[in-house]
Amino acid sequence: MKRKENRSKPVASLLAAWLACAASPAAAAPDILAPSFWDPHHRVEKPEASDLRSIRFLTEDDYPPFHFALPGGALAGFDVDLARAICEELKIPCTIQARRFDTLIDALEDNQGDAIIASLRIDAQSRAKLDFTLPYSMTPGRFVTLKTSPIAEATPESLRRKTVGVETHSAHEAYLETFFPEVVRKPYASQKALRDALQAGEIDALFGDGASLGFWLQSDEAQACCAFRGGPFLDSRFFGEGIGIAVKKGNPRLRQALDYALAALAAKGIYTDLYLKYFPLGFY
Repeated sequence: MKRKENRSKPVASLLAAWLACAASPAAAAPDILAPSFWDPHHRVEKPEASDLRSIRFLTEDDYPPFHFALPGGALAGFDVDLARAICEELKIPCTIQARRFDTLIDALEDNQGDAIIASLRIDAQSRAKLDFTLPYSMTPGRFVTLKTSPIAEATPESLRRKTVGVETHSAHEAYLETFFPEVVRKPYASQKALRDALQAGEIDALFGDGASLGFWLQSDEAQACCAFRGGPFLDSRFFGEGIGIAVKKGNPRLRQALDYALAALAAKGIYTDLYLKYFPLGFY
């Protein structure tokens, strides 16, 4: 499985920005939309899982604010706290171990863990190897412009003949080609190069992963330069069906227990608190 789109090792300023912004959910603006992936009118029955003694979660440590290592080596992040909340809801102990992203599936298959919580995108390729819970997040595409830009809303009409930067060979480039055919696409080799180009005025807008862009927008590196315009864009053909917790195929009891816990955390408002803690800017 390929590494999730637009994932890259962040610079220290991004991590510092998260540590400053994530101290309390109250730091979020009052109009931030906290997503919900569970029907509040549908009560999920707790599955029989008396033989579920513990859960060994596998993740990685280089994708803040989802999961990353603190200076002392401890794991932190949205996925990490969500895993801990799941185990607390199920009233069972759990461990969370970090692995390199490209080794996670092999580690699961070798029984080195029970579930992967590492922002894995659900799509046909991943479903062929793994079973997933219902999505607990999405990976929307978002446009970003300089705050001084006259572009108020990102639409095919407003961006016609505008230069839009995008990471080369990405799902976002394919999306632009399909739905924004009259923009002037300008590909870049990395997310940093793309963001630098926007700040330097080399492009009118950029299009990329909303979660990582939201993290960057609130960082010192962005210098309060830019803002989201339009969206979110959530076409599953390009951006997958969402992000879920992965388990080995043929393990329905664990998957059902995880689905129950996720729905329970949403009903209690715990999921929303975690989202606002780690994404005070929001990316939907």
